[in-house]
Amino acid sequence: MNGWTLAAAAALTAGAGACVWGVATGPLHRGLVAQNLSTSVVCPGLLLLAQGWSRPSYVDLALVLALLGPVGTLVFARLLSEDLRDDRPRARGLTLGAAAFGAVVVLVVSAAAGPGRAMVKLLIVGVLLVGGNLVASRALSGGLEGTEENHG
Repeated sequence: MNGWTLAAAAALTAGAGACVWGVATGPLHRGLVAQNLSTSVVCPGLLLLAQGWSRPSYVDLALVLALLGPVGTLVFARLLSEDLRDDRPRARGLTLGAAAFGAVVVLVVSAAAGPGRAMVKLLIVGVLLVGGNLVASRALSGGLEGTEENHG
């Protein structure tokens, strides 16, 4: 076990445990926040494992997860919008913390990978991960001002 795999194990254990707890307990809005943040924990964990075990295919998994995770959250936000209308999730600090964690992991792993195609792929994963997390969190908390739905 090297430092990369140790960091991945710590991130996945703490983050996945918290996400499972959030999804399994409490109100609907807590479960949606936990579901959204699970992508922000598992994706950097995959990047750390890819570096620790020299498995570039894990970066491909992280890329797919960074793309599809926020899309899943947006689907849930749309389907459950009626149930969330009066009780919107609020997790600004947690969202920014998860985005910062993902950004730091992507930058560190990119620096370790060195310049080249692998670094470009890692930076794309980082942009999708951080951007997708912030967009999905914004959608859960009520969307952008001035875009209220007017459905009867």
